[in-house]
Amino acid sequence: MTKNKKATSSAEKYNHAQYHNNLSSHLERFVNYLQYTKNASERTIENYTLRINRFIEYIGDIEVDKIKMIHIQDFRTHLIKQGLSQKTVNYHAVGLRSFFKFLLRNDIETLSPEKVDLAKIAPRKISYLTEDQVHQILEAPAIFEKNPLKILRDKAILATLYGTGLRVSELISLRISEIKLSEDQFSVIGKGSKLRSVFLTQDAKNKLKEYITSRSNPSEYLFISLSGNSYGKPLSRNSIEQLVKKYASMVGIDEKVTPHTLRHSFATSLLRRGADIRSVQALLGHSSIQTTQIYTHVDDKYLQKVHNLLEQNDE
Repeated sequence: MTKNKKATSSAEKYNHAQYHNNLSSHLERFVNYLQYTKNASERTIENYTLRINRFIEYIGDIEVDKIKMIHIQDFRTHLIKQGLSQKTVNYHAVGLRSFFKFLLRNDIETLSPEKVDLAKIAPRKISYLTEDQVHQILEAPAIFEKNPLKILRDKAILATLYGTGLRVSELISLRISEIKLSEDQFSVIGKGSKLRSVFLTQDAKNKLKEYITSRSNPSEYLFISLSGNSYGKPLSRNSIEQLVKKYASMVGIDEKVTPHTLRHSFATSLLRRGADIRSVQALLGHSSIQTTQIYTHVDDKYLQKVHNLLEQNDE
C-alpha cells in the first residue's frame, strides 16, 4: 500500500512538472531535445539558450500559448535599440522559430513559427587575402616568434587554417590521434554534427609533422598552449583569433584579418584555380550551396579585372 502511494506520488510530481506551460520550463525541454535527440554541439545549444533567454527576460516567463506577434515585433525592436545588427537579430528570430516548431511538434499550442519573419539584409562582404599576403602570414612565426616550439605550432596552425579551410571551432577540437601523417586527409565533425573529409596540402602536412614530432606534452589535443597557467590545455577560439590577428599586423596588413579570412581566402583561391562550386561547398562543409555562392561574386570581380586586360593597348 505504501509502495502504491509512493508510486502515485512520484507520478503526480512528474505530471505536475511535465505540464508547466511557461517559457522557461519548455526551454529546458528544448535544450534536452537539442542535446540528446539532435546531438547538437555545445556551441549551438549555448546560442539557442542565450537567444531564447533574452526573449524570456524581455517579455517575462509567460505561458507559451500566450505569445503573440506583438511580443516578437517588440522584442526585435528592443534588440535593434540595444545596438545589435540585423544579422544578429535574425539569429534570435531563427532560434525562436526552432523553439516554436519544437513545441508544435509536441502538441503544445504556441505562436506559429511561420509568423516569425526574418529581416532582409544586404549580402555580406567577403574579406579575403591575396596569395602573397597569405604567404607573408604563413611565414611570419619564423620571423617574429623566438620560442622554437611556438614557431612550429603557429606555422602549423596557419598552414592548416589556410590549407584546409577549417573553421576555428573545428581546428581547436582536433586531436593528435585524428591526424594520420601517412595520409593526406582526416575527418572532422562540423556544423550540424556533420562529418566531412578534410584534405591536407603538402605544406600543411609538412608543418604539422614538424610540430607533432617536436612536441613532448601528452595532451590529446593537437594545438595546445605552450606557456603560462594554461600550459598543455587546448587553445581557445580567442587564442587562435589573436594569433592570426597578431601575425597579420606584424607583416603590415592593415585590414582586419581573422581565421575566417583565411577560410575565405582558401575558397577564393580554389575558385580562381578552376574548382567547381559544388566541390568548394563540400570542402567548406556548407549545408547549402547558397552559402558558397557568395564566393562566386568575389571571383567575378577578379575575372572582370582579367577581362579588362583586353582593353589595354598592345605595346
